Amino acid sequence: MSKNKELGQEGEQLAADYLKKNGWKIQETNYRYSRSEIDLIALKNDLLIFVEVKTRTNTTYGLPEHFVDEKKAENIMKAAEHYIREHDWKSNIRFDIISIIKKVRLELEHIEDAFY
Repeated sequence: MSKNKELGQEGEQLAADYLKKNGWKIQETNYRYSRSEIDLIALKNDLLIFVEVKTRTNTTYGLPEHFVDEKKAENIMKAAEHYIREHDWKSNIRFDIISIIKKVRLELEHIEDAFY
């Protein structure tokens, strides 16, 4: 497995652990629809969040969250629409980004309501 893939999986696990610690229940990991993927889908009360996790080892080329471009957001929203229909979800939703920088010490930032 490539180092980038390992780093991405580690970041997704850190993000899931962070959300669980903060009262969220993970509904799905790596949910796929067509060519789109949602890293994490989490539920707390009547709010369902679709989470994109971006993990980097440095910020040389920018902050992790800056790598969620318009096309990526559209793909996530398309997969979310499918998930909502598939599960007949009728309550509130939100799209978040969890940005992780893994240097000597870990930096995690949760950006709520990141796009939509």
